[in-house]
Amino acid sequence: MKAIKLNKIYIWTIALAMFGCTDLEIEQTDSIFTDLSGEFTGVQAGASLTALYNSVRGQLQTQENLYALAEVSTDEFVVPTRGTDWGDNGVWRTLHSHTWSPTHQRVKNTWNDQNSNVYNATTIIDSRSNPTPQQAAEAKFLRAYSMFWLIDLFGQVPFRTPDEGPDVNPTVMTRAEAFDFAVKDLTEAIPDLPSIGPSEDLVGASKASAMFLLAKYYLNKHIFTGTGTPETSDMQQVISLVDDIAAEGFALQEGYFELFTDDVDTETIWFTTSGVGENIWNTLHYNQVVPDQAGGWNGFTTIAEFYDLFEGDPNINTPGSGQEERRGFVPTDGTNFGIGNGFLIGQQYDANGNPYTDRTGAPLVYTKELPGLLGNNERTGIRVIKYNPANGAFANHKVVFRYADALLMKAEAQMRSGGDPTTLVNELRELRDATPLGSVTEQDLIDERGRELYGELWRRNDLIRFGQFTTPWSYKEVSGDDTKNLFPIPATAIISNPNLVQNPGY
Repeated sequence: MKAIKLNKIYIWTIALAMFGCTDLEIEQTDSIFTDLSGEFTGVQAGASLTALYNSVRGQLQTQENLYALAEVSTDEFVVPTRGTDWGDNGVWRTLHSHTWSPTHQRVKNTWNDQNSNVYNATTIIDSRSNPTPQQAAEAKFLRAYSMFWLIDLFGQVPFRTPDEGPDVNPTVMTRAEAFDFAVKDLTEAIPDLPSIGPSEDLVGASKASAMFLLAKYYLNKHIFTGTGTPETSDMQQVISLVDDIAAEGFALQEGYFELFTDDVDTETIWFTTSGVGENIWNTLHYNQVVPDQAGGWNGFTTIAEFYDLFEGDPNINTPGSGQEERRGFVPTDGTNFGIGNGFLIGQQYDANGNPYTDRTGAPLVYTKELPGLLGNNERTGIRVIKYNPANGAFANHKVVFRYADALLMKAEAQMRSGGDPTTLVNELRELRDATPLGSVTEQDLIDERGRELYGELWRRNDLIRFGQFTTPWSYKEVSGDDTKNLFPIPATAIISNPNLVQNPGY
């Protein structure tokens, strides 16, 4: 594994910026003021930009908030209650079953996080902060990134300029207005961002990461603007942007699980130095331990329908059971301290190849089915692990944007503009040891995105775009309610800003 050189990455030692007020109230510590009147005169652009990156890093590190809304609300993950473990007043169960409310803590935290990012980026971009062209471009990229999640999750974006004090209620952009605002940010940013190919330097914004995010916007434009029908010109924008990303040197790479280490690869377009421990320990059993690191928390699992999307024996996932590479395997010989990659089902083994037991002494056999969201023992549910602890729980390389996603975006854009995506999809499938497809339908494409990108924050966004987020799946109490395609505006935000209007259905 490479050693990440401090002079080649952003220095992540500035404390996390704590600007989480729902109404984005400006404090003296947020800005430079000429006097006690509170007049905004700018921020220190370099330090503030580092703090903003650090905030995004912390938000991407946790299993809560953005990760919970984007993943646990889908068919990829369920967090069942086991006795009293993982009850947490129902915050996990209500996400999977689509029975959340405007007071849900993960909803409120995500809203606050992303709105804070937008405001803090705005203060950096302001001319009174004297940012360099690259600093302003990076702040525009980060503002567009957080706006993406506000548009996607909530459908409206409050906005406050640095000159508007706490007595001014932020204006609220519609989904379409916020789309235009963010696309303008990215279009302006790209020329002033550095051209960086595959390397250990992709911890900050680059031309490729901005082009990737812009492609995401255009791919979702018909959802974000409410037209419901993709325009061929928008899909051509996606195709062109992905081609431009490839021209920066990015490409598919063999060795699927090697992409989730801190080694340089040709697929990673943007990563953060976030630790990956929460994506490791949240799924493993308490008894599955790794020397000098930690043991599992026995929470996150997947459902049988999602596991069955992958090739291979549906009831076993040990080496040689006919599975495609992305489904991973359960080692029986102590490989990786006995911790597998991908989907862990059936008997689990320790670092010496001995069968694990649970805390009651029963064989630690992960089952395909759950009795429900409640009433689970320690063993129910297939576990999912993409970052293996053999590579370290604090590997300083959490993937945010990846070229395989860009390739599948291009394939989808081809399909939505009347083309045939089969060649592109099979290029990826063959690399991942999956059987090539004779043709590719919309269902094939959403399934392929699930197989390739599980746990990478895109499942909810994808399901909505393919019209499947409100369809039934296991342990989901609500289906067919399209109002669930948006989360509620948090109750506290509605109270603090009368310009906000609660989303339908809440």
